[in-house]
Amino acid sequence: MRAGAPSARQAARDAAGRLERAGVPEPRASAEVLLSELLGVKRGEIAFHDEPLTEEQAELYDTWIYRRLRREPVQRILGYAYFRNLQLELNGDTLIPRPDTESVVDLALERIDLRGGSCRVLDIGTGSGAIAISIAQERPLCDVHATDVSKTALEIARRNAERNGATVHLHWADVASGLQFLNGTIDLLVSNPPYVDETSAGWRLAPEVREWDPPAALYSGPDEYAFFRRIFAETPPLLVGGADAVLEIGDGQAEAVLDLGRRAGFVPLDTRLDLAGTPRAVLLRWET
Repeated sequence: MRAGAPSARQAARDAAGRLERAGVPEPRASAEVLLSELLGVKRGEIAFHDEPLTEEQAELYDTWIYRRLRREPVQRILGYAYFRNLQLELNGDTLIPRPDTESVVDLALERIDLRGGSCRVLDIGTGSGAIAISIAQERPLCDVHATDVSKTALEIARRNAERNGATVHLHWADVASGLQFLNGTIDLLVSNPPYVDETSAGWRLAPEVREWDPPAALYSGPDEYAFFRRIFAETPPLLVGGADAVLEIGDGQAEAVLDLGRRAGFVPLDTRLDLAGTPRAVLLRWET
C-alpha cells in the first residue's frame, strides 16, 4: 500500500472532478460506479469508504478513468452491463443494453401474461441477449428463440443465458432467413433493430454511442426504417394468427413504424414510453 494513497472516497471525488472538467456526462456516476465495481462494494458505500486504495487498485482505477475521459462507456470498460435482473457480458458486436429497452421487455411480458404466461417468442437481433434472456428468466414457461447475424454476438448471448440460468434457443439468421422450421409457431415477435440513419442522424449521437457501439447493430443505412420494413415483410410466415409484435423504435419514429406495419397487414395497437417519457416501443398484431 502506498504511503499517502487516497481513500476510495477521495479517489472517486478526484476522478469525478477530472471527468467533469473534460465535459464527460454524469462524471460523478462514472467515477463512483467504476470504483464500486473495482472494490466490489455498493456505489452508496463509496462515501463511507475511508480505507486507502492499494497501489494495484489505484493504477487500475487511473487506467479506467483515462479510458472514460476518452468517452469510452463505463460498460465497455468493465466488459459487462446490468439490465433488469441480469449481468450481461459484452463484446464489440453487442450493443450496450440500456434502460430504455426495459419498456420493450415490460410490454412483451404484458402480452405474454395475456396469453396465460406461456408462448413461443422470437427475438430478432438479440445482441447480448438482453431482451430474450429477460423474457426467458421472468417467464420461464415461454419457449424463447433469438437470432443474430453475428456469430460472436450469439456466443456472448449463449454465455449470458447460461450465466443467468435462462434457456434461450439461439439461431444464426438475418431477420427471418433460415427460420422456416419456426413457420406458423411464433406467438410474440420482439426486436430492437438498427434504426439510426447514419448519413443524417449518426452525427447527433453521443460519442459513447457513435464511437463505441457496433455499427451493424446501430445503423440502418440511408433508410432509418429499412429493418422495420424487412421485419414486416419477412416475418409473417413465422407468425400464428393474432401474434403480437413488440418493436423498439427511435425518437419520432412511432407513427411511421405503425403505418409501415399497417400497410403490411399488421394492426397497430399501442405505443409505450420509456423512462424519459419518449415513445420507445410499438405494439402491433399480425392478422392473417
